[in-house]
Amino acid sequence: MTKRLKSIAALFLFATVALTSNGQILKSPDGALSMKFTLTGEGTPQYTLDFKGKTVVNPSRLGFEIKKTKQVKDGRHLKDGFEVVSVDTLSVDETWQPVWGEEKEIRNNYKEMVVNLKQKDTKRLMSIRFRLFDDGLGFRYEFPMQKRLSYFVITDELTEFAMPADHEAYWIPADYDTQEFDYTRSRMSEIPSKADEVRGPTYDWTTVPSERGVQTALMLKSDDGLYINLHEAALVNYPCMHLELEPNTNTFKAMLTPDAVGDKAYMQTDCVTPWRTVIVSDDARDILASRITLNLNEPCKIEDTSWIKPMKYVGVWWEMINRKSKWSYTNDLPNIHLDKVDYTKTRPHGKHGATTENVKKYIDFAAEHGFDGVLVEGWNIGWEDWSGKMKDEVFDFVTPYPDFDLPAIRDYAKSKGVKMIMHHETSSSVRNYERRMDEAYQFMKDNGYDAVKSGYVGNIIPAGSNHFSQWLVNHYQYAVEKAADYKIMVNAHEAVRPTGICRTWPNLIGNESARGSEYQAFGGSKPSHTTILPFTRLVGGPMDYTPGLFENDMRKYNPKNTSWVNTTLANQLSLYVTMSSPLQMAADFPETYEKFMDAFQFIKDVALDWDKSYYLEAEPMEYLTVARKAKGEEKWFVGGTNGADPRTAEVDFSFLPAGKYKAVIYRDAKDAHYRNNPQAYVIETKNVTPKTKMKIYEAAGGGFAISVLPL
Repeated sequence: MTKRLKSIAALFLFATVALTSNGQILKSPDGALSMKFTLTGEGTPQYTLDFKGKTVVNPSRLGFEIKKTKQVKDGRHLKDGFEVVSVDTLSVDETWQPVWGEEKEIRNNYKEMVVNLKQKDTKRLMSIRFRLFDDGLGFRYEFPMQKRLSYFVITDELTEFAMPADHEAYWIPADYDTQEFDYTRSRMSEIPSKADEVRGPTYDWTTVPSERGVQTALMLKSDDGLYINLHEAALVNYPCMHLELEPNTNTFKAMLTPDAVGDKAYMQTDCVTPWRTVIVSDDARDILASRITLNLNEPCKIEDTSWIKPMKYVGVWWEMINRKSKWSYTNDLPNIHLDKVDYTKTRPHGKHGATTENVKKYIDFAAEHGFDGVLVEGWNIGWEDWSGKMKDEVFDFVTPYPDFDLPAIRDYAKSKGVKMIMHHETSSSVRNYERRMDEAYQFMKDNGYDAVKSGYVGNIIPAGSNHFSQWLVNHYQYAVEKAADYKIMVNAHEAVRPTGICRTWPNLIGNESARGSEYQAFGGSKPSHTTILPFTRLVGGPMDYTPGLFENDMRKYNPKNTSWVNTTLANQLSLYVTMSSPLQMAADFPETYEKFMDAFQFIKDVALDWDKSYYLEAEPMEYLTVARKAKGEEKWFVGGTNGADPRTAEVDFSFLPAGKYKAVIYRDAKDAHYRNNPQAYVIETKNVTPKTKMKIYEAAGGGFAISVLPL
């Protein structure tokens, strides 16, 4: 949009912002949403939000408590005593093109109001920038450079989201170190009483802040049919936000992840906070279609993005998760000193997964079936005592085990047209990783690795820090930006959940940051799990969920593992569409896929990057049906993911252009069930047109996938 057009739009906005004596009212571009900003009698900032005449957010306070320091000697909190100095307004309607994603073009259309405040007794300045889209609200705090507030420490963020009623909530419990929980659906008021039950057994490195706490993105549904999503966008140089419920008032308050001494955020003006977001609609599909999180992030900062390419991959991973193989090489050593150990003098225990022979099998499979890459975990020395030891020098990221011939594998993969994917488990020794990062990234480039999966299992080193504190958020960002310098793509596991940073740094092609497929081998996940993730975790960015599990009974891989994959085979196919990601794994064993090559064909065919997405049906934690057009190709793919109860989906093919098409349908058989008959599926071919409406049965824990090509 040109400066002239922006100026005209800003003038137009004065018709949609009412500057009244008792507050400022901002309207969304389509007029459905209305946000009001006011100051209370004590000068406390607050806001409300309405949608089509219904209350979304009751009056909710804004502000901070700050620490008394040498720089802020009076310790005066930034929560009251404010007056409005001025109000700036703007209207924006533009489009931009992501490097990859669910759409080729994204519209960024909003009305903006910046309320500039001054605390009367301290003369400190604080602005609150509101952006109101047709599908929700984003706001953040901004602090200009000023003598009276230069350096300050936030001890509490007071931002509230006051709900008008005891909504239904789809939530996971607050934790400063992990998001890997199954979701629960309950009334908001039930969160405190259910927290311990929902949490279940946890790792010894996780931190429970409050039984009233939940994580974002938080999905809510009102009794009168509103769908509300609370999250944040552009989390940079600030701690991750959880939400703490006050049950008596149905109010969620920001709960920031603290550092080792209990402080939350260290600020230096001029500075801004992340955006706080409220996505709202009376149609659940609009939550999935919202691009607010991406739109609130900065444009891409990588000038040449030609090296950033979506990847479909297989890898040496699932066999370790099932304990069929191990990451480690030997049982001989009680502990490992990286600078002293000589593995050639130890006895291999015989279960090491990352051997040259085994990896070549995966390379062969990838090459035969058109996959882009192969991930190998456990290739590097140090896995014998990698976790739970608070060990600083845990990995060096460059030295392979004796039975992993890196040059031979590198050359073999290259000869087959397959890219190797690096694995950097840090064991949460982030200081060690940062020390070695340049060497590790250069080692990757020297050996033909263009992508890395990083991991942060265990207690953070230095001790006392949390996974989602400001310091760790800055570390994850540093790793992504440093990787961009080397033209390396990053898939970060156990890191903070995404908040749209992938717009600015599209080399961040994946995150875990939720309960992934690995938990199907750790006792299983709820059959509804993947019907809530698109409404919660995926609001911030794509997930490396690692779908494609065709074998349900883990005893067939490891007799000691009685876990069960709680989905049907057709459900696993659907995830490649409903859980869009530029990085998709076919996670199961090659020999398992060999038994189901007709179904495996869909994984081979499905695209990774899209021109357009269509959200056909959706209800949180119950079902969703999504259609997508492959980028630059006349190919469409449809996925239907179902939860715990069987249902019949109706696929409306009106998203197709005029013409005739062949649809290959992979669906549950009539007697399929995630527990009793998960591998019962039917593949059939039908001709369709834009007028076709097709009913498809979805079993409990089931689903379907469709490939559509022009005739």
